[in-house]
Amino acid sequence: MAISLPETFAPPTDTLTPRQIVVELDKYVIGQHQAKRAVAIALRNRMRRQKLAPEMAEEVVPKNILMIGPTGVGKTEIARRLARLAQSPFIKVEASKFTEVGYVGRDVESMVRDLVELSVDMIREEKLEDVHGKAEQNAEERLLDLLLPPPRSLEPDEAAAGSASPESWQHTREKFREQLRDGRLDHRSVDIEVRERAFPSFEVISGSSIEEIDINIKDMLPGLIQGRTRKRRLKVPEAFDYLVQEEESKLVDMDSVARTAVERVEQSGIIFVDEIDKIAGREGGGQGPDVSREGVQRDILPIIEGTTVNTKYGMVRTDHILFIAAGAFHVSKPSDLIPELQGRFPIRVELEPLGKHDFVRILTEPKNALVKQYVALMETEGITLRFLDEAIDRIADFATRVNERTENIGARRLHTVMERLLDEISFEGPDLREKSITIDAAYVDRMLASIVKNEDLSRYIL
Repeated sequence: MAISLPETFAPPTDTLTPRQIVVELDKYVIGQHQAKRAVAIALRNRMRRQKLAPEMAEEVVPKNILMIGPTGVGKTEIARRLARLAQSPFIKVEASKFTEVGYVGRDVESMVRDLVELSVDMIREEKLEDVHGKAEQNAEERLLDLLLPPPRSLEPDEAAAGSASPESWQHTREKFREQLRDGRLDHRSVDIEVRERAFPSFEVISGSSIEEIDINIKDMLPGLIQGRTRKRRLKVPEAFDYLVQEEESKLVDMDSVARTAVERVEQSGIIFVDEIDKIAGREGGGQGPDVSREGVQRDILPIIEGTTVNTKYGMVRTDHILFIAAGAFHVSKPSDLIPELQGRFPIRVELEPLGKHDFVRILTEPKNALVKQYVALMETEGITLRFLDEAIDRIADFATRVNERTENIGARRLHTVMERLLDEISFEGPDLREKSITIDAAYVDRMLASIVKNEDLSRYIL
């Protein structure tokens, strides 16, 4: 019944050089060397800042990054992998989802609140891992109490009457413990008190959380939020899992978790603001939604400059949060942003469009390469899927041609091409008699050539 927690990726980030950071990013993102260099330097500067005297560290602000490039070239993936490498709280938001002072859309401060919530979850998971062993011990003792309730204090006349002694009860308890650990009691059931949640979540119509409208229902109605308890009959393994979770929640100090989470957000949080080009218009155009674009920029500006945001875990300063903004800038350009916001993104990197050679590498080289994913998926059906180099080349060629003829969506085109290519195998997989399949250039042509030639059809299918 022992619960195995997934291993967390914990590289020694305080010793990683910018060159080593780029090498780590290369494992998941193909090309875009300049962007990787920029984020590697930004991360390394964070490590350097931690070693400064507090007075100087307070003055060193993050050098925010503006990534410019078409969709599907790796902007989001670079930022996400960087955050995972640094074990930093990371959140991706879309600038187009915000509106001025939260009218209809979301309030810009919600990005910081969401980041704090994510950080709390991260810290809590770390603390749970620390106390897991102790929680299992406590849960085992509670479960044994349910399986073999402890005897009452024995009176002399009761002992004379032949009642069980504490020594014999303890001996029996140890036998039960051995059987419990061996799984020989898994068929038995016990009655335990289970706490019910009256309200699993609180959302208002606009999608804002309760703390965004300064109403703390948990304080107003504690009985409703905590829920009532009721007895449930559970099998021993289920009861053990529930008791472990209950003991973990007792052992984790949530006040300490909240303090650590806020500190981690303030010192190492990363916010990725996508589609910033969508709010790059200026007022004066007289076209409905365009009027609020500059307003959204001005709302975002204080958060990037450094302000204090009120969250349910306390006040959070944004002075040292790293902001990475990204946009295609097909219609607008970075200079269309308000000057104050432009100045808050001193590092500009332009990502290159992806070509056929890049697609070949994306399909095969990264740890999470698409070809590796599909081979692994088919293995679950007992199917051995093998891609020849000529097939990889043809797939990349088709993806490149469709991107050129229709909308260029970068590497995301590979997902649609691969799905179409393996449509028959994915559907027929469980029923196939031939469990070894080789994908060659002829197979790729048979599945894709007619669609790619028909430009109108490829617009809808690929």
